[in-house]
Amino acid sequence: MHFRHSLHAAVLAAAIAGFVSSTAFAQKKYDNGVTDTEIRIGNIMPYSGPASAYGVIGKTEAAYFNKINAEGGINGRKINFISYDDAYSPPKAVEQARRLVENDEVLLIFNSLGTPSNSAIEKYMNAKKVPQLFVATGASKWNNPMDFPWTMGWQPSYQAEAHIYAAYLLKEKPGGKIAVLFQDDDFGKDYIKGLKDALGPQASMIVAVESYETSEPSIDDHIVKFKAAGADVFLSVTTPKFAAQAIKRAAEIDWHPLQIVVNVSSSVGAVMKPAGFENSQGILSANYAKDAADPQWDNDPGMKKFVDFMAQYYADGNKLDAATVFGYGAAQTLVQVLKHCGDDLTRDNVMKQAASLKDFQPDTLLPGITINTSPADFAPIKQLQMMRFKGEKWDMFGDIMSGDLTH
Repeated sequence: MHFRHSLHAAVLAAAIAGFVSSTAFAQKKYDNGVTDTEIRIGNIMPYSGPASAYGVIGKTEAAYFNKINAEGGINGRKINFISYDDAYSPPKAVEQARRLVENDEVLLIFNSLGTPSNSAIEKYMNAKKVPQLFVATGASKWNNPMDFPWTMGWQPSYQAEAHIYAAYLLKEKPGGKIAVLFQDDDFGKDYIKGLKDALGPQASMIVAVESYETSEPSIDDHIVKFKAAGADVFLSVTTPKFAAQAIKRAAEIDWHPLQIVVNVSSSVGAVMKPAGFENSQGILSANYAKDAADPQWDNDPGMKKFVDFMAQYYADGNKLDAATVFGYGAAQTLVQVLKHCGDDLTRDNVMKQAASLKDFQPDTLLPGITINTSPADFAPIKQLQMMRFKGEKWDMFGDIMSGDLTH
């Protein structure tokens, strides 16, 4: 009897020890913003101000997280998406970042928009060791894991994109006279650097460069100067409001250069349509995402999911606006990272998982373009394909190109 009792006690002790060690092994690890039922995600968008066309990105992301929550959340946790307006103003972005980190205690700040705004909060986010994840800007500086290990980009870098335009011009219009209109901040300067680097000895093709401030009501005068300078190529490094103005003004003064608009202003709904389809014919750009206005994707499984999502969760959104496609792809990438985190929802692990994405393809990326990151590479998307505006949509042409100059 005594023997059986001690055996029973030993078995019970072993069972308890086993239970304790298994729960320790599956220990949930949380940082601020996470509970058993919730993951708090912060975001900063220009819902007002000169770049308010991009506010649609934040609304799309909110809708996408509503979809994820309706389907049961991520590993049983619902996303609480807290998005604030900074009106595309860096001081306001700093204020909102502090509010999200210190008051709302979010786990991370995701896909905040704009080079000036993200530049203003980068040091703060890294000092606080809070992920500034998949920022909505293509400045090349977001790929600097050595100095800023808590900041990561998402879309292709502006310099990489400019390299692709330079390669196209050197091949198709080697004697071209290039005029560049650029926003006077890191966003604009990145394109100028990329263009000059890739043109190399042919940088003398650039005959006119004008910068503008986002506070300017109109950029018409700059366009008139370009015509007077005899430019026959126009690179418009602008945000949507100014891109549409430039297309319109060029048509009004009967100036018809080979015009390139940068990817962030290639939206049919936010730029080409307001500028007038008749004024937009033949304009070039490059893209890494599918265009919902293009019938070639009508039977594409990924775009079908996107269109169904828009109908169900963001019915008053415009699926033809490139910003909705962008927001969907970025949100899908964050969900992938959070899924990989499992129950280790620490800021450290979020960055670790974000830096180990392999051949991930959101529904909205062009075939052949995938997301890849590593601890030494914080640039998730590196390829684009050229496109030309025809009728009421973009036509893709040529090969998928890498904007990497290191080859």
